[in-house]
Amino acid sequence: MKTLGFAAGVAATMTLLSSTSAFAVTEISWWHAMTGANNEVVEQLSKEFNESQSDYKIVPVFKGTYPETLNAGIAAFRAKQSPHIIQVFDVGTGVMMGAEGAVKPVADILSMGGAAFDKSQYLPGIVAYYSKPDGTMLSFPYNSSSPILYYNKDIFQKAGLDADNPPKTWPEVFEAAKKIKTSGAANCGYTSTWLTWIGLENFAAWNNLQYGTNENGLAGTDVELKFNSEPFVKHFQAIADLAKDGTFKYGGRTSEAKQLFLAGECGLFTESSGGLGDVIKSGMNYGLGQLPYYPDLEGTPQNTIPGGASLWVFGDKSDEEYKGVAAFFTFLSQTPIQARLHQVSGYLPVTIAAYEETKKSGFYDKNPGREIPITQMMGKAPTENSKGVRLINLPQVRDIENEEFEKMLAGQQTAQQALDNAVTRGNKAIQEAIGN
Repeated sequence: MKTLGFAAGVAATMTLLSSTSAFAVTEISWWHAMTGANNEVVEQLSKEFNESQSDYKIVPVFKGTYPETLNAGIAAFRAKQSPHIIQVFDVGTGVMMGAEGAVKPVADILSMGGAAFDKSQYLPGIVAYYSKPDGTMLSFPYNSSSPILYYNKDIFQKAGLDADNPPKTWPEVFEAAKKIKTSGAANCGYTSTWLTWIGLENFAAWNNLQYGTNENGLAGTDVELKFNSEPFVKHFQAIADLAKDGTFKYGGRTSEAKQLFLAGECGLFTESSGGLGDVIKSGMNYGLGQLPYYPDLEGTPQNTIPGGASLWVFGDKSDEEYKGVAAFFTFLSQTPIQARLHQVSGYLPVTIAAYEETKKSGFYDKNPGREIPITQMMGKAPTENSKGVRLINLPQVRDIENEEFEKMLAGQQTAQQALDNAVTRGNKAIQEAIGN
């Protein structure tokens, strides 16, 4: 009897184990850099995907700023502890592309999940940036953005400016900033996040100026930087001059300046369209405008280039895990999901269907300015100057640029000196990175 009882117990245990393993959920880790309202979107999307099926579970993990998240991912891969999915900002694209074997192309991932990748479904300017020259998409464009102008309508009214007519050109922005400061409507007239991405890279593209040779790195890794020409010097000297009396206020190298705008300290603000969620959440009486340009430069405005980030998949996982990643990316590609992500965050809809659905719904009519980031990017066919910037060591080059900008804004050097130094140091770093 004891033997029979033991046997029955073993049988019951084995049945339980087999049924448990049959319902085992494969966890998919997703490292990201989203904060504030955008972090809430990440959590909500993960929750919805997890509730929509029972085979896989997305586990989102915040890893810090964009540069911190990239560095954490590289370190984790070297330690053989990488996540399945990592959100990498646009600057890290060249770094990830150069990591042969470390990543698995998202086009291959989707195929493993039974979904064919059709690049015609995605906004051309976005998908091209995250693809190899042969058109193979390497990463999933999760949160693409375009820089735009934000302004505080209450501060505009206090300063005697037209709150329904934002400045369109850089000379107009600088004049409005001076008026805000001198009128006492706010402590500072103008601030900006990302002086590198907005002030240099998008400034070059939007004004159809050369940032570097070899199509800014898209046509080859041997790039010579060219952003110390007269239009760049004129622009940054104007900012340096405004910084002397606090009309321009520097917030930091990435998105720190957003707090200056949200706190009502500055009236004008250039920032990623992806920053809109936090502006809406703040309850501010805000307005939106296109990224300013210089009207005296030929062919302006041209087109902006994508920022934000894409989702990369590490190349050391099992087929079952890749199927889970594919299921999640297929979920994210659904038109209702993409349309909602665009509408609540300010990031661009990465699929054409989501853009058309949003337009058809009357969203842009009810929310003036929200179509600006898309029309800026899609308005004209890109030139050699405006396809994007892809350096093998762009994070390092941006650090160099920021160091020189900070010396300039502290009054230690002119804009010409800052840009000359950034070009010289940046070119040396690029040559070292490519092994010359």
